[in-house]
Amino acid sequence: MALRTRLTWTFAAAGVVLAAVALALFQPWKLVVDDRVAEAVPVAAPAAPAVPAAPEAPAPPVEPIVLARGELISHEHESSGSVVVLELPDGSRVLRLEDLDTSNGPALKVWITDAPVIEGRDGWHVFDDGRYVDLGDLKGNIGSSNYALPRDVDLAQLPGVSVWCERFAVSFAAAALEPAVV
Repeated sequence: MALRTRLTWTFAAAGVVLAAVALALFQPWKLVVDDRVAEAVPVAAPAAPAVPAAPEAPAPPVEPIVLARGELISHEHESSGSVVVLELPDGSRVLRLEDLDTSNGPALKVWITDAPVIEGRDGWHVFDDGRYVDLGDLKGNIGSSNYALPRDVDLAQLPGVSVWCERFAVSFAAAALEPAVV
């Protein structure tokens, strides 16, 4: 009887450890919990005059220039929204996810990549095959958010964007960037 009791406790302890590892790895609560984000489009404040002038109405903020845009397609999870690359007056660039609606998941990242954006299952796993730049953690699976784009990123060489699940090496959604018509 003692051996049976020890085996039962051993299997129970192993089951608890296995369950804890599975919960940490898969984070199943993210299937029912959304992270909402609502970042404004970045704008630059107008430059202040060198010599203070008479008080007048403040100048409106300077709007960014749209360099490229694309529509998100669904991959591993049903997704929608768009991607816009903006250039701010100071020369910095921002990749903006607009009206994103996708599933939440563990270790979601925003990548800009050289991989082609392919619809269907064939496009799920291509983004880590070539060059990519990790722009950071996805700020929210629902809403609009901004990601700084490094100055050395050449949009002609990295024309794809993916909401990438690093934990399972799969794309949730992706967009092919097309240069904006000026």
